[in-house]
Amino acid sequence: MAAMEYLPEQVLLKILSYIPQKELVLICRLVCQQWKELVDGLNLQFPDEGLPKQNQGGKAEDWDAFYFCTSVKNNLIKNPCGEEEFSFWELTNNDGDGWKIEDLPGDNGKPFPNEHIQKYFVTSFEWCQKSQLINLVSEGFEAETLDNAQPPITVRDWYAGRHDSGFDYELHVELLSEDMSMIQEYQTDKIHEPQWGDAEWKEISNIFTNYGPGVRYVKFTHGGKDSQRWAGWYGARITNSAVTVEQ
Repeated sequence: MAAMEYLPEQVLLKILSYIPQKELVLICRLVCQQWKELVDGLNLQFPDEGLPKQNQGGKAEDWDAFYFCTSVKNNLIKNPCGEEEFSFWELTNNDGDGWKIEDLPGDNGKPFPNEHIQKYFVTSFEWCQKSQLINLVSEGFEAETLDNAQPPITVRDWYAGRHDSGFDYELHVELLSEDMSMIQEYQTDKIHEPQWGDAEWKEISNIFTNYGPGVRYVKFTHGGKDSQRWAGWYGARITNSAVTVEQ
């Protein structure tokens, strides 16, 4: 059998024409320089699904734009802002007076940058922590794609405090294998904001890349407390958590 590199270009083009556009861009184009040039020369069209109306049916001007427009960036964190109380979250630490959900902006707080976010989780005077375990295969990501393409996994979180109370906050995200062994992790140092701070919402993020084969789960854990040790809910405020996988 002839090796693929010895096939005439017209035969290769015929073979490539049977491959879905998504695989052409994300897989075939990365095989070698010849395949990249062949794929770039194909007359591909943007798929209609998931694109802004002004782009539907339009020709891709370049591959960066094509990749961006066809990326799936659905948030895999469920109930990221407390709209469903504590559904989907495991409260691994619920000390002091425990976790609570409040409406934005909250007492001595600031509005969130996105007006569509209406609620936040708030911590108490002892450590409060909660986590969510995401099964990537159950969410529709094929094991082969996770192992070979290793698509970027982006994690984000937003935190703030009250103007009249200091707080501590921490984020820990783990990429886990099928047997729950840790493959890669991202962990902040304990972030401390003093009393009489600006109470502004701050975003923290990390992108996992080149993490190797075997990733099947993402474990997202965050938490905090107040530093005044006041009864009630004067600690870290958290909302709009996100885990997204590009594909």
